[in-house]
Amino acid sequence: MPEQTAFTRRQFMNSGLAMVSTIATVPTFLHQFALAEANDQKAALTVSRPGVPEDRILVVVQLSGGNDGLNTVVPYGAPEYYRARPGIAIRENDILRLDQAHGIGLHSQLAELKQLMDDGIASVIQGVGYPNPNRSHFASMDIWHTCQARGGKGLGWLGKALDQAAPDASSAMIAIGRESPLAGQGKRTTPVSFENADLFRWAGTDLHPELGRQYDAINRAGVLAPTGSENPSEPADQAAFVMRTALDAQLASDRIRNAITSGTLTHFPNGSLANQLRMVAAMIRAGLPTRVYYVGLGGFDTHGGQPFRHANLLRQFATAMKGFYGELKAFGADGRVLSMAFSEFGRRVAQNASQGTDHGTAGPMFLFGPMVRPGLLGQHPSFSQLDSGDLIYNLDFRSVYAAVLKGWLKANSQKVIGKTFKPAPILDAKLIA
Repeated sequence: MPEQTAFTRRQFMNSGLAMVSTIATVPTFLHQFALAEANDQKAALTVSRPGVPEDRILVVVQLSGGNDGLNTVVPYGAPEYYRARPGIAIRENDILRLDQAHGIGLHSQLAELKQLMDDGIASVIQGVGYPNPNRSHFASMDIWHTCQARGGKGLGWLGKALDQAAPDASSAMIAIGRESPLAGQGKRTTPVSFENADLFRWAGTDLHPELGRQYDAINRAGVLAPTGSENPSEPADQAAFVMRTALDAQLASDRIRNAITSGTLTHFPNGSLANQLRMVAAMIRAGLPTRVYYVGLGGFDTHGGQPFRHANLLRQFATAMKGFYGELKAFGADGRVLSMAFSEFGRRVAQNASQGTDHGTAGPMFLFGPMVRPGLLGQHPSFSQLDSGDLIYNLDFRSVYAAVLKGWLKANSQKVIGKTFKPAPILDAKLIA
């Protein structure tokens, strides 16, 4: 094995710019954080503006693939539902009844969601969609992320909201997953994203022990003290500025990883979404000032063999959300956290030949937290009037966003969405004033 060569302090200092642009030594979040800082942004995970409730947290749950709303919120009182789905419709004895007068209930695998609704901390919003629906996963998801009717790659609604909250800072949003969601991309806001807490660290020591020693020495000595300029112009100042940014980001990395590995107060279920929400709960408990967290559960594109697959996904969703709010309540944070779950579209009314469903349009959204109006909200789409075999929405998703923005995040919803939408009555006015 070849002998390791020394890595001098001068080499370390001269490698500052390389360090923040090399994936092998800097995880993605450090790379993004440092580049944002070099573009005249202040290193911050907090926001500060009069009137902005900084203690309020929003958790967004993305159910990717197109959740079948009809087998989630089941219209068991409609004979058209059973005629359209002779092989995959949910039998009446497998339905958790919500509204017997209109024949609406939940899939039996959503028992934990039903319990949260009975406890007054969850709601189901029926028939949510948008005009001229797009049945492409990517295009429709872009529409939900940007609020732009034609989709595209504009700024995200959450990114714009966080830009508003702190126009002079890099606002806080953490996304757990392989990629940062477009919803979180603002002019100044770029979400911190990671998938595995063990990889959420600076890995220079893995390349050479002396590199790690010099890195720690610089941290302790503070040799990269602020230059007095937030917009350095000299090359030496620029290098120091970017290096200092990477070091600041490392401290944030350490704090987040320590939070995630701290354990839980309650028993958490297993599963991908539950693991993500476990990390979110740990970060909230550790006091991270992050305002928005973004998590997701995929697999809802059920073109074939839907019954078992869909039931398993609904069970994971319901148990994860119940575990999350049980953990939040255990350390007294449930009243600070509003969660919202959505999917890019629903499924077609009629089943296909593969015991599944194809891409559709309107579907349900879900809200969680003591600040929501609990229960079944809105009106289920009608079977008597369809759009080429698809459900027609009753509530524009941007009205839901407007309520969350105005009522919870205290952001200007018109500026975020691009036009005025009346906030849907989905939050308890007494608890969000």
